[in-house]
Amino acid sequence: MKTVQLSSLSLAAAVVALEAAQAKARELGMAITTTVVDHSGLVKLYARMDGAPLLATDASHRKARTAVGFGMPTGKPWHDFIKDDPILSDGAQVLEGFTLLGGGSPIYVDGALVGAIGVAGGHYAQDEQCAKAAIEALEQMA
Repeated sequence: MKTVQLSSLSLAAAVVALEAAQAKARELGMAITTTVVDHSGLVKLYARMDGAPLLATDASHRKARTAVGFGMPTGKPWHDFIKDDPILSDGAQVLEGFTLLGGGSPIYVDGALVGAIGVAGGHYAQDEQCAKAAIEALEQMA
């Protein structure tokens, strides 16, 4: 029998990512919801800052799930990937848990996809800044 070895994000790493995203949000003067998922898309850690928009809860989860599900960030990379392909553009929008909104980033360790983070609460460009801060904090852990 053949098996596959998988790596997953630790809870300690998820906490580092979440705290970095929230610190960036405070710096930007906003409140966010953050979802960190493991390699399989299951929620590892979730938090909603006081004052974060209610709908940011679902949006952060969708961003994280999309990022880990395809191994690429949400936002412009996805938009550029599907913009000239009507079948893919229409089809992607009906995938359960999928979103094009920026703020989702896959998390890689030594080339392996181990999880993802989704941030929602502001303009998608601000959400992307918070997700980027989380990824940078994780890179400093290594």
